[in-house]
Amino acid sequence: MSSIGLVAIGRNEGERLRKCLSSIIGSVDNAVYVDSGSTDNSVEIARSLGVDVIELDLSIPFTAARARNTGFEFLLQKNPELNYIQFVDGDCEIVAGWLNTAQQKLDENPNIGVVCGRRRERYPDASIYNRLCDIEWNTPIGETKACGGDAMMRVEAVQQVSGFNPQLIAGEEPELCVRLRQKGWKIERLEAEMTLHDAQMTRFSQWWKRHLRAGYAYAEGAYLHGKPPENHWVRESRSILLWGLMIPILALILILPTHESSLILFLAYPLLIYKTYRYSKTRGFSSSDSALYALSCIASKFPGLVGQIKFYFNQTLGKSNPLIEYK
Repeated sequence: MSSIGLVAIGRNEGERLRKCLSSIIGSVDNAVYVDSGSTDNSVEIARSLGVDVIELDLSIPFTAARARNTGFEFLLQKNPELNYIQFVDGDCEIVAGWLNTAQQKLDENPNIGVVCGRRRERYPDASIYNRLCDIEWNTPIGETKACGGDAMMRVEAVQQVSGFNPQLIAGEEPELCVRLRQKGWKIERLEAEMTLHDAQMTRFSQWWKRHLRAGYAYAEGAYLHGKPPENHWVRESRSILLWGLMIPILALILILPTHESSLILFLAYPLLIYKTYRYSKTRGFSSSDSALYALSCIASKFPGLVGQIKFYFNQTLGKSNPLIEYK
């Protein structure tokens, strides 16, 4: 593992961070934890495990992208011979064997810039929100367009595109992958266990904020890379605008002219739920998981719309939004 470095990022992860870093002790010689202003004992936990720690400057807005870039640069200054960097969120534990599997894939395929595997929720039955996370992590195997926060990346590839965009508050990994693919690199998702994620998502407000951030990221991604041939997150952004805004407004505006018959437009929502349910079943999800996922997909259009509005509002004013920063 001398050719692999590891960057863990987090804020107020506590015991989750201990599990994260303990999972790589003895497996990786070069590891750093980058902390985004924790007020708990996260920094002390990392240091007690013998892991290098970087505490980000509080005067600059925190983003996961900024944290990952900082850790990446630190490891390469410490050991310029590193070939690969494993990025991991501080609330995730790396599964035994993953680092070897990922390294072997990259060793054998010099055209692959990023490999990721199966991220699972540690406690999927603790809440419906945890369950939704576990369902959403289950994406198709093989060559893909993007990865998530847990992934092993080729140092050469990351350097070629100058790392993550530190201005993005969410969606920084897919945006990085857009630029990597434009340079000819491939992203691969392996049929292998990679990480266990501990969402600790028990409240509706957490679910709402998660999808608000996603809506913001969709709008920003489309703004940056929405032109053909990439069309990055254009479809997702349009879907949010259609289902979160246009259909409700159209149905309500036409109530008087159509003698309330315009309200029939709201029947499109149960139809979309059913369509999503059927699609989920084709992916091998159980009936209960398919129903839960379908309901969440449609309901998420509304916090997603709020996120999109925030992005365009901030874009107009030329400012960032500290209310939905990383963590």
